[in-house]
Order: sequence, then C-alpha cells, then structure tokens
Amino acid sequence: MIIVRSKKILKGFAVIALILSLGCAIAHAEGEEYEIETGDVLTITVYEQSDLTTKARVGPKGDITFPLLGNVNLTGLTVSETEKKIESLLKEDYLVNPQVNVFIEEYHPKKVFVMGFVNQPGEYELFRDRPTTILEAITMAGGFKEGAAQNGTKVIRMEDGKEVTIQVKVKDITNKGYKEMDIAIRAGDIIVVPESFF
Repeated sequence: MIIVRSKKILKGFAVIALILSLGCAIAHAEGEEYEIETGDVLTITVYEQSDLTTKARVGPKGDITFPLLGNVNLTGLTVSETEKKIESLLKEDYLVNPQVNVFIEEYHPKKVFVMGFVNQPGEYELFRDRPTTILEAITMAGGFKEGAAQNGTKVIRMEDGKEVTIQVKVKDITNKGYKEMDIAIRAGDIIVVPESFF
C-alpha cells in the first residue's frame, strides 16, 4: 500500500512539474512575442556591467535613452529583438560580448477611444491576450445609441505620422455575417459613431 501511494504521489508531483514547466514556457513565449509599446517601463541589465543597468520609459516616438548609446528606437521590436539590438550596438564600439536582459517592469495600458452615438463614450482598455475588434470596443462603450448611423462608423488611426480613416459598415458584420470586416483595433485608435439623419 505504501508503495502504491508513493507512486501516486510521485505521479502527482510529475504532473504538477509538467504544468509548471509548460506555464513558464508559455509565459516566456508571450514575453518574447510582445511588442514594446510607448509608455512601457523597461529595466535593462548587461551581464557584469552594473553601471549600465537602466530603468527607462519608452517615449512617444518609441525610443529610450541608454548609457553610452544615447537614444535607441524600439518601435515594433519584441523583448528579445530589443535585447539583440542593444547587444549589437554595444558590441560595435564598447563591449566584446555583451549579454543584455530586458524586463518589462510596467506595461502601459493599451487604450482606444469610442466617441459619438454610443451609450457610454470614453476611453477603454484593449484586451492584452488577444486582439480587440471594433464591435467589442463598441460593446465596451455600452453599444449603439438609438439614432446611431451604424454603417457610418469609422476608425481614425495614426500610421507613419499620418491620419488614416477606416470606414466600417457595422450592419454588414451584424446582419450579413461578414466577420472579416470586424477589424482589430490598435492602441490609440479613435472610433467615431455618427448620428443618423434619416
């Protein structure tokens, strides 16, 4: 009986260990896939170079200030890509084989603005674990108000320093089932729902 119980206990520990290792692997993968955003706070360390340890907030243009290097732009980079970029820059003129570690100490909340004929206009935080669609954002804002021109809905977005407007015919999504038109929105997007005059 003791042997049987011991085997069960060992199997239980093995299962727990497997779950924990999988969880760590998933978390690590997610950390590497995450693209660094404006407003994120990073802690950057360089192995055996304590004087280079830096805590920096990513600026509006996607850059940080790092010792020796000055401004470093991180726009569109993941955590692992950021580590490689800083290693490469340090290797050019300063260190032989730098080993850089980047830790996101504080995530800047990704938000979208919903305006116009919705029940609760305002600023709403996007999902962290998956994209947020335009209909989900409108739902967060309490849904359409009576008299809203649903097919006049538009997304105003900044791309490469230019304002871009994306028209979204919401009724084609809800009534015709065109789910591909329920586009993913980005942090900083402004969703505008106009009033219907008919």
